[in-house]
Amino acid sequence: MTYRFPLRCVPFVLALVLSGAAAAEPAWVTDQFEVLLRTGPTTNNAIVRMLGSGARLEVLERDEESGYSRVRTAGGTEGWVLTRYLMGEPAAREQLEQLSGELTNATAQGSSLGTQLQAIKSEYDNATRRITSLEGDNKSLLDELERIKKTAADVLAIDEQNKDLRQDLHNAETRIELLVQENEALTRQTNRNWFITGALVLLGGIGAGLLLPHMRFQRKSRYERF
Repeated sequence: MTYRFPLRCVPFVLALVLSGAAAAEPAWVTDQFEVLLRTGPTTNNAIVRMLGSGARLEVLERDEESGYSRVRTAGGTEGWVLTRYLMGEPAAREQLEQLSGELTNATAQGSSLGTQLQAIKSEYDNATRRITSLEGDNKSLLDELERIKKTAADVLAIDEQNKDLRQDLHNAETRIELLVQENEALTRQTNRNWFITGALVLLGGIGAGLLLPHMRFQRKSRYERF
C-alpha cells in the first residue's frame, strides 16, 4: 500500500520548516570561565581559589600522570591546576582587549600627535609671519642705511667744499690783508709826497715872497732912468 502525502499539507509543512529556520540564531561558546586552583594534583584536593580566564601563571612543574601542573600566581599563591587549561600565550579575548587598549592608546597618541602637529604648524605660520615682517623691517633698514650713506656722502662732499671755501676765504683774507698793507703803505707814501709837495710849495711861496720885492724895485729903478 503506497502512502500518498496530501498536496494540501505541503504549504503547512513548509511553513513549519521556515518558522523553525527563522527561530534559529547563531551562538558561540564563551571563553570566560574559571579554573580551580587546588592544593594537590587531584580533584580530591581542596580548592585554594578560582583563577579567572587570562590570569598569568608561572609553571613550576608538570605532572604528566595526573594531568596537573604546579603553578604560582602573580600574587605568590601556589597550587595545582589542570594542564589542559594552560596555554603558551594569552587567550584571544585577552589579546583582543590588549590590542584594543593599544589601539585606543595609539588613537589617543595620534590625536595628541595631531594636536602637536597643529601646534607646530601654528608655530611655523607664526615664524613665517615673523620672518616676513623681519624681511620688511630689514628692507626698510637697508633703505635707511642707503639714505644715510648718501647723506653721509653728501656731508663729506659738503665738508670738502667747506674746506675748499675756507681755504679760498683764507687766501682772500690773506690777499685783503696784503692789499690793506699795500694801501696803508701807499697812503703813507702819498701823505709823504703831499707833505713834501706842500713843503716845496710853501718854500717856493716863501722864496717868491722874498724875491718879488727885489724884482719890483729893480724894475722901478730901471723906469726911473728914463
